[in-house]
Amino acid sequence: MLASRLLSILMLLQTRGRMSASALAREFEVSVRTIHRDIDQLSAAGIPVYADRGRSGGFQLLDGYRTKLTGLTQPEAETLFLAGLPGPAAQLGLADILAAARLKLMAALPANAQPERIAARFHLDPVAWFRGADPLPSLPVVARAVWSERMLSLRYRRAGQSETRARRLAPLGLVLKGGIWYLVAQSGKTIRTYRVANIHDAEISDEPFTRPKDFDLPTHWERASRDYEAGLYREQADVRLSPQGLSRLDMLGPTVMDAAARTARKPDRRGWVRCTLPLESLETGVRELLRLGEEVQVIGPPLLRAQLAATATRIAMAHGEQRRRGKA
Repeated sequence: MLASRLLSILMLLQTRGRMSASALAREFEVSVRTIHRDIDQLSAAGIPVYADRGRSGGFQLLDGYRTKLTGLTQPEAETLFLAGLPGPAAQLGLADILAAARLKLMAALPANAQPERIAARFHLDPVAWFRGADPLPSLPVVARAVWSERMLSLRYRRAGQSETRARRLAPLGLVLKGGIWYLVAQSGKTIRTYRVANIHDAEISDEPFTRPKDFDLPTHWERASRDYEAGLYREQADVRLSPQGLSRLDMLGPTVMDAAARTARKPDRRGWVRCTLPLESLETGVRELLRLGEEVQVIGPPLLRAQLAATATRIAMAHGEQRRRGKA
């Protein structure tokens, strides 16, 4: 454990630069006194670590010092092969770089190591069923703007609109969600999310931008996703579901499934359960609930019940008319 922590401290100082004792203590969940002892052991082993005193001080490696020791184990190398997805890398324009990195990784490992075996046994396909990947002509340009922290000029088409509008954005990061690429960018003082497939005529400017100091992409995305899902469902349906209907709820998404589980009452003698389902709107709710067929009964609101009944009647009449025409 101690040797692993000493190696990790060395790697952190090499990659992040100066770090305070308190920051290192938080990183490894140990006391500041333990960190000071660890630094003393690194120094005794000949590692050129020195301390800067003062409020903004900390521990730092001597300028130019780099260790060739990585401590990379075979399971860690295998995990890196699993993480290097060729599909997204190619979309970002990084396929050749990824291939070169994999070759260097293999060359740096012992001769008997076989990290590539995990890539031969596991394949990750991030695109959902029955849909193809978005056309992404602007993604490599957007990615370069993210890497270089340069302002991005583009035209953006919002969902449901045919026209594009000019945008000037500070690109903070890219997210691959369910096979769809999203750009998280700052416009003025507001941070927004843009679907990369709807970005056109993207150009990188020479103007740099400064990332917000407190911005963390994973944290922001998790919060933004949660807020988006919460704001998406603005209506509710009071329903009764058969056992088969309950098993089909996965078609309506995890948010609907979670709501049904939270609000479900005790099943009746036939196994039907009364619960509350969130809906984006009454119109969308009709389309979604029709997917459950006769395994759902809508109790309320009355307008949703009426719209669902009217839609079902029109469907029945249309199919009945076709049957009559076929007999004629």
